[in-house]
Amino acid sequence: MKTDIARRKFMGKLAAVLAYAGLGPLRLSAQARTRQGSAAAASTPDPKKVDYDKLIKLANNENPYGPPEGVMKAMNDAWKYGNRYAAPDGGLVDAVAEHHHVKPENVLIGCGSSEILKIVDDAFLPDHKLVVGVDPTYETVYRFATNSKAKAIAIPLTKTYDANMKEIIRVTKLNARDVGVVYICNPNNPTGRIVPKDEIKLLLDSIPGDIPVFIDEAYHHFVDDPNYEPSVKYVIEGRKVIIARTFSKIAALAGMRLGYAIAPKEIIDQLRSFVMAYNTNTIVKFGGVASLKDTANEAKTKQLNKQIRDRVTTELKAMGYEVIPSQANFFMVNVKKDVTAVGEEFLKKGFIVGRKFPPMNEWLRVSVGADEEMKGFMKAFKELFPVQPPAQTKAGD
Repeated sequence: MKTDIARRKFMGKLAAVLAYAGLGPLRLSAQARTRQGSAAAASTPDPKKVDYDKLIKLANNENPYGPPEGVMKAMNDAWKYGNRYAAPDGGLVDAVAEHHHVKPENVLIGCGSSEILKIVDDAFLPDHKLVVGVDPTYETVYRFATNSKAKAIAIPLTKTYDANMKEIIRVTKLNARDVGVVYICNPNNPTGRIVPKDEIKLLLDSIPGDIPVFIDEAYHHFVDDPNYEPSVKYVIEGRKVIIARTFSKIAALAGMRLGYAIAPKEIIDQLRSFVMAYNTNTIVKFGGVASLKDTANEAKTKQLNKQIRDRVTTELKAMGYEVIPSQANFFMVNVKKDVTAVGEEFLKKGFIVGRKFPPMNEWLRVSVGADEEMKGFMKAFKELFPVQPPAQTKAGD
């Protein structure tokens, strides 16, 4: 009887928080997140129905330039280990540790950063625990949580499309006993907005120190805003912080699946027990080591991304369309109609564009492609959308 009463109190408190956040229980249900997962899969059309190689791919925030020559050579030279399980890996863990000025014990390699998200869920979000974050964001972590019967409390973005840090802190403290992890995607996907360094510090200083904070920095390489900084320093300080990084974006290894976590040793040890044996590709590990050393290519890719992104978003704004200022390799534009139908129209013109991110149903997320690809995108956009009266962008630069 006491257990049943306690459960009713817990669910009542959760319902109150969900109501506060402006989200009904169904919005955060497993079924809802599964539908969003299906939408994510739909970003790439069925290869049986289209000629994938001929499509311009602006949907999944990939690097349009592909792996650089040095990375390709490192992987090709590693084919001799393709028939072995416990083969050398080029010293990837040591290379990552050195790159971030941490110890190897602070590093865990994953099959893309998606595996890191999954094992964080396995470790910290058992049945009825809570993950606190924003909405919309990279909702895979919420989908993993609901699949494991945990619950998600997603705080709506502010009117400037930013994380409402004060409310994240308030809700976390209100539910401190039940929160398994706080999730921050920085820069945020799909908006491209950063969480400033002062707000990350405020979060860590304000919530109980035993609550893990999971910071997904998949797009941090593209940021040039001085108000942003990577959060690895908090791991070095011994805070209960988990950083996720990936080689899928600026390193152009999305299809090779390589990512990693940086966290205090005790957290890495806890996460390691959930990692599948031989979870990562031997060959791509050598590519990862080479990529970490190739700072010139990283800088070039960042420069091209910013140059092309800023040109395209300026042109869209000149047409009267609101664009959210982005610090990533993608941006969102308000097309003023349902994004699903818009995606179908772009596909007819040979472009794969981003899926829908409820509740921002009329905001199209566009990955930044190469120069000619984005010129083609703008040509298609002008054919599909009329010039509008000038719009005032809500988010700050």
